[in-house]
Amino acid sequence: MNRKAVFYNVGKALLVNALFMLVSVVISVVDGCDDAFVPLVISFMLTAIVGAFPFIFVGKVRDYSLKDGFVTIILSWILSFLFGALPYLLYGGEFNVINAWFESVSGYTTTGSTILTDIEALPRSLLFWRSSTHFIGGLGVVVFLLLIIPDASPFKYRLSSLEISSMSRTGYRYRSGMTVRVMLSVYVGLALAETVLLRLAGMSWFDAVNHSFSTVATGGFSTRNISIMYYDSPVIDIIILVFMTLASIHFGCIYAMLIRRSLKPLLNTVTKYYLKVIVVLSVAIMLVLLIQGGYSSPWKALLDSSFQVVSFISTTGFGQADNAIWPFFANFLLIFASVHCGCSGSTTGGIKADRMFIISKAVSCEFKKRLHPSSVFRVKVNGSVVREDEVSSVVLYFVAYIIVLFLSFIAILVCGVDIQDAMSGTIASLGNVGPGLGQLGTMGNYASLPSVVKFIFSLDMFLGRVEIFPVLIVFYMFFKRK
Repeated sequence: MNRKAVFYNVGKALLVNALFMLVSVVISVVDGCDDAFVPLVISFMLTAIVGAFPFIFVGKVRDYSLKDGFVTIILSWILSFLFGALPYLLYGGEFNVINAWFESVSGYTTTGSTILTDIEALPRSLLFWRSSTHFIGGLGVVVFLLLIIPDASPFKYRLSSLEISSMSRTGYRYRSGMTVRVMLSVYVGLALAETVLLRLAGMSWFDAVNHSFSTVATGGFSTRNISIMYYDSPVIDIIILVFMTLASIHFGCIYAMLIRRSLKPLLNTVTKYYLKVIVVLSVAIMLVLLIQGGYSSPWKALLDSSFQVVSFISTTGFGQADNAIWPFFANFLLIFASVHCGCSGSTTGGIKADRMFIISKAVSCEFKKRLHPSSVFRVKVNGSVVREDEVSSVVLYFVAYIIVLFLSFIAILVCGVDIQDAMSGTIASLGNVGPGLGQLGTMGNYASLPSVVKFIFSLDMFLGRVEIFPVLIVFYMFFKRK
C-alpha cells in the first residue's frame, strides 16, 4: 500500500470538512461569537492543519493502486467522523465522548439519529455544522474529494468506481469526472430549489437551508425539537415530501429528465416499482390510521401516512407525526420501508429498491423454472437481461446485510435493551433511516441508550453507508498482512 498516496488524498477530504467548519465559524461571528465560537475555531484549525499537513509535506503521488482506493475511502470516512465530533465534544453540554461520536457518525452517514433532548438550545452555528455533516456525507466525503482531483488522474477513475456502487453506476453513462459533476449539479440544484420554496412557505432562511441540507442528503437532522411537526404547515409538509422523494431517486435519471425536458427517464422499471411501493404503503397506512388510529379526516391520514412512508423509505427520517402512538401494523409497514429504502444512485441507504426489485424477479424466475424445468427464464431490468453474476452479487449483499443486522440485534439484546428498541434501532441504523419505534421513534431520541449500544449503532450506520463490503475488504487486507 502506498501510504503517501493515501495520506495525500485523505488530507484533501479533511480540508473539505474544514471549509464547512469555517462557514460555521462565520455564522457564529454574525451571531456575536456565540458559545460555539471557540469550539468551532479550534476544530477548524485542527482539521485544517491535519488536512494540510500531507498536502504540504508529502506532495503529489501518481502511483495509485486499488488497495489505496479502498483504504482512502475508509480512512476519509473515519477521520471525518473523528474531526467532525470535535465541535460537539468541545462545546460540552449533552455531548460527552460517545455522544459526540454518535452525533458525528449519524450526521455524516445521513442517518439522522440524535442523542439531543433539546436541539433548540444549541447555538445556530453548531446547528449549521450539524446539518453540514449531512450535506457532506449525503454526496459522500470521497465524492467531494473527487471534485478536486484532476479528470486525467487514474486515481479519480478508481475512486469513483469504488465509492459509487455497482448498482448506482448502471444509470451513469458518463466518464468518472462527468459522473461526479452530474451528481453535484443535481444535489446542489435540489438543495437550492427546496431552500427557496421552504422560505416562500414561511420558514426562516436559516431553517430553510438546514432542512434542505437534511432533505437532499436524506438525513433528517432538524433545527427543531419536534422536527417538521413544529411548523404545522401542510404546504411545508408537501414541499419536503416531494424533495425527499426526488432525493431518493437515481440522480442520473433526474439529470437526464432535466436535460431532455421529459419525464421519460423517470419511467424506468426500477423507479416505477419504487413509486408503486410508496403508493401502496401510503394507502395501506392511511386505511390503518382511519380504522384504528383515531383519524377522522382522510386527507390528514393520507398526508401523514405519505410523509412518514417517504421519510422512512427515503431514509430521511423527518418527523411530521408521532409514530409511537400509531397502531402496530402501521409501524410494521414503516419498518419494512426502512429495510427496503430508495434507489441506487441517490443519497439513500439500506438495501435499496434496485436490489429488492432484482431479488423479487430472481425469486419469481426460480418459481417459474420449478414449474417449467425445460424453459429458460432470465431476470430483466428495463428490458435488458441481468447477468447471473450480477444477480448473485445482489443476493450476496442481501445475505451480508441480514447477517450484520442479526448480529447487531443479538449484541444489543445482550446489552439489556428491550426487543422493540433493539430491532427497530438496528434496522434504522443499518439502513441510515434514523427513527425507529417507541422511544426511538420520530419524536424520540437515542440519549437514554447505554454507551456500548450507541457505539454498535454507529458501526451499523457506517457499514450501511459504505455498503458493508469496502469495510470488510480493508479489514481483510489488514489481517492478511498480519
